[in-house]
Amino acid sequence: MITIGRYIQQKGNFKAFIPGEFPPKGLSFNEPKIIRFLSEANLLLGKLGGMAKLLPDIDFFIFMYIKKESAYSSQIEGTKARLTDALLAEVQRTPELPDDVDDILHYISAMNEGLMQLEKLPLSLRLVKKIHKVLLTGSRSSTYPHPGEFRRVQNWIMGTNPADARFVPPPPEYVTSAMGDLEKFFYSHEGIPILIKVALIHSQFETIHPFVDGNGRTGRLLITFYLCQQEVLKRPVLYLSEYFKKHSELYFLMLDEYRRGNITKWLEFFLGGIVNVAEEAIETLDKIVDLREKDLYKVSTLGRASKNAIVLLKNLYKLPIINVRKIQEFTGLSREAANRLVKRFVKLGLLHPKEKGKKYGRIFVYKEYLNLFEK
Repeated sequence: MITIGRYIQQKGNFKAFIPGEFPPKGLSFNEPKIIRFLSEANLLLGKLGGMAKLLPDIDFFIFMYIKKESAYSSQIEGTKARLTDALLAEVQRTPELPDDVDDILHYISAMNEGLMQLEKLPLSLRLVKKIHKVLLTGSRSSTYPHPGEFRRVQNWIMGTNPADARFVPPPPEYVTSAMGDLEKFFYSHEGIPILIKVALIHSQFETIHPFVDGNGRTGRLLITFYLCQQEVLKRPVLYLSEYFKKHSELYFLMLDEYRRGNITKWLEFFLGGIVNVAEEAIETLDKIVDLREKDLYKVSTLGRASKNAIVLLKNLYKLPIINVRKIQEFTGLSREAANRLVKRFVKLGLLHPKEKGKKYGRIFVYKEYLNLFEK
């Protein structure tokens, strides 16, 4: 076992976890299972990156990957809204939508803001705070009065108070120095493989729990930002939240193992997740390529309308739930012309009315594409 930190008795009859030196001494990545996972993950990420680079209109598809990640990451925190709810909210906000769809929309904004900032700023605590501010400012689920600032109070994970909590992170006076060590790790220890580093960055961030609220979501955003900054991902098409949600109890158990110093178990879980998610992403991209070619051929048969049809089809890749107003926005067509175009898409089997027989306020779904992202 490696020493990650130790539990220290606090006032209030509870013990808090005080992180030790980071990265801890004695790290070893020579276990056969770790080597195998690392090799397989690197191979799959290379293949995934190559496919994403060659796929036309990849920027349109990335919008959907981000929305899918946002839905699953928010659901880990208890959000009930689904991916389809978030897509509907982008078309029009209605009373029927779950209130907590707002959590997903804030996550989408935070992800987009972070990816944009990384194009001009290095990954840093300043950037992490900025993303946290976007994530929680005005968010339905948060009553935290200081988004974007490290906490000044004790927090805990699960339970009703620190005394019966599953885990108690370090008291607030330790947060700044512990996060400073984590930031230094972003740009040091170049001998450690990047996928090992990002696994350690995530687990250490969740151990420090530097904010009062939003730590899980921010920590999962950090995975994507670090992989993109290190150019392991040329385009952000790999996200782990679906894997973490599918194995949520194991995810929390493995974070517990990390804090006990059993880093190998945590790394096996994390790297296994990258392999699993990369395989699924490659399969999805393959299906996207096939669907794109098939549907491009369909719209090419529309004669003079094919130019606007191609514009609409591209935009359906980022928003596969749509109404006539959105079609006007994407194509610049009049309402009458947009209605004609949507009728042609329905006739071709590309779009399906969400509610059959409805005459006003109609919503249309690009079902075959949406099904690739929402299982």
